[in-house]
Amino acid sequence: MDLKEIQNLIKFVANTGVAEVKLETGDVKITIRTTLEGTTETTYVQQMPAQNVLQHAAPQQIAPAAVTPVVTPAAEDNSKYITVKSPIIGTFYRKPSPDKPMFVEVGSSIGKGDVLCVIEAMKLFNEIESEVSGKIVKVLVDDSSPVEFDQPLFLVDPS
Repeated sequence: MDLKEIQNLIKFVANTGVAEVKLETGDVKITIRTTLEGTTETTYVQQMPAQNVLQHAAPQQIAPAAVTPVVTPAAEDNSKYITVKSPIIGTFYRKPSPDKPMFVEVGSSIGKGDVLCVIEAMKLFNEIESEVSGKIVKVLVDDSSPVEFDQPLFLVDPS
């Protein structure tokens, strides 16, 4: 696990409001604790042959501006679209499996009940179905990305 992945993990945990996350992959163990003041404390241990290395990252203050979405003039045009939001926390996938085509693309016409994506939560793959008919205008999440409850996934033009 490289430094950039660890930094992304710290930012993700800080934005979710989770109090503590522990991650163990191979020879790397990471613990991230979030305090009420919005700071995070990260401890990671990397075990190497014949030695242990213990490193502490300094608490990081996450600036509120980094979390606040920026409103652009284009965002105002999105008011005529319906936003499809995630009903659960998990990992967002646009395909049923790596060798299959994507469920929907930008410009795809969809009907009520059509599968738009799957979200994996605790090794269960949950199909997310459309509650409206229309046309996909924008996909708001990258494939294989973590998503939060009520996070916007797609913009649909109902006309």
